[in-house]
Amino acid sequence: MTTSCPSSGPPAQSGVDAVLLGRLIDFSGDPAAHGRVAVRDIPDGALALKDGRIVWTGAAAALPALFRGAPQRNYGPCLILPGFVDPHIHFPQYRIAGAGGRGLLDWLDRFAFPEEARYADAEHAAAAAEIFLDLLLAHGTTAALVFSTVHEQAADRLFAAAARRGMALAAGKTLMDQGAPPALRDDAETGLRASERLYARWHGQGRLRYAVSPRFAITSGAAQLAAAGAFLESYPDALMQTHLSETKEEIAEVTRLFPEAADYTDVYDRFGLLGPRSLFAHGVHLSARERARLSEAGATVVHCPTSNAFLGSGLFDIGPYLPDAAAPRLAVATDIGGGTSYSLPATLGAAYRTAQLCGRRLQPERAFYLATCGNAEALGMGDEIGRLEPGFFADLVVLNPRATPLLAARDALSETLADTLLALMTLGDDRIVRASWVAGQQCYPKPEV
Repeated sequence: MTTSCPSSGPPAQSGVDAVLLGRLIDFSGDPAAHGRVAVRDIPDGALALKDGRIVWTGAAAALPALFRGAPQRNYGPCLILPGFVDPHIHFPQYRIAGAGGRGLLDWLDRFAFPEEARYADAEHAAAAAEIFLDLLLAHGTTAALVFSTVHEQAADRLFAAAARRGMALAAGKTLMDQGAPPALRDDAETGLRASERLYARWHGQGRLRYAVSPRFAITSGAAQLAAAGAFLESYPDALMQTHLSETKEEIAEVTRLFPEAADYTDVYDRFGLLGPRSLFAHGVHLSARERARLSEAGATVVHCPTSNAFLGSGLFDIGPYLPDAAAPRLAVATDIGGGTSYSLPATLGAAYRTAQLCGRRLQPERAFYLATCGNAEALGMGDEIGRLEPGFFADLVVLNPRATPLLAARDALSETLADTLLALMTLGDDRIVRASWVAGQQCYPKPEV
């Protein structure tokens, strides 16, 4: 099992550690707002890497002479993109992807809660963290916002495993003081203190960040939601993650538990949980008032299309999420284990199909923008990952548009970048990932020593 990213050895006498060659693709903004000007496509491109960061980007023919003596990795016609960023995924649920239930609440009771109870064992959590992070890298995901379990030691082991790999990862101990089995409950005080200890140990260590993580309003009462709001006020650089408006059954239960609230979003608003550092997974059934309030607060709605389909939660209409002042920020995530694939390209394909069913169209360029630059910005990491710019961390994914016979046949017909990206997101799986790099080191597949 991989526990760290291997070193490439001492730097070459060239001013840089390595040069990668291939077709460079990245985004300077949302193509839905800025059009083609936001898309960079360099067919015969080069990236120069040094000390874990990108130091030069451009056409291979223009590579400075000083860098030409560095070790080169030529990926030919493969696409080199910023590594994928997953803004909503559950570390303890990696084994239960594809476990069906009669909707969200039944699925939690039958599968998610029993599996999460296993993470009281720190050794189990440590072993699972290695498997989980290996799976992310094998699918080209180099950064993520992650739910752990209620157990402090489980989040601790996850942070430690990510630190060894040099990954950009935000995570938090799940907060639950009601509506869950007794073995998975804390209370407002103990949950807050454990979160503070984890923040002190890990936030800002390397590339790690802390996210206060109330699961949702069904499993956190008023006192715990207030404690989560107090945490955000005390630690202004922390993130906040939770779930919102995933199913109609869930919304009805939240209405029963918080009858004084105007709606589900208002529950979180009353406790100070809406803000530019807040990410709300799902948002399938939000009202126009809720979307407007989330936009006003600068919050992010995270679309989880494979989970919504698998659990029958509903169709997320991407239509209202145009990049303007009236719409909340949009992100796209796998939501393992309600979601059914670790692959963000496959998740984008599911988002594309969901949009089609709603009478909308998700541009392939916008889809890949969301999975890279857009998701990075939602996590507050847009100034360090998500683009192929000098100074950014060299977190990269290399995609092979001809990874399978079907893709090869389809790629022969592609005339534009949009054609290539659409094929990858509708026909691709983990086989399209030729390599993943974290902070300038290839971490998947593990290089031979």
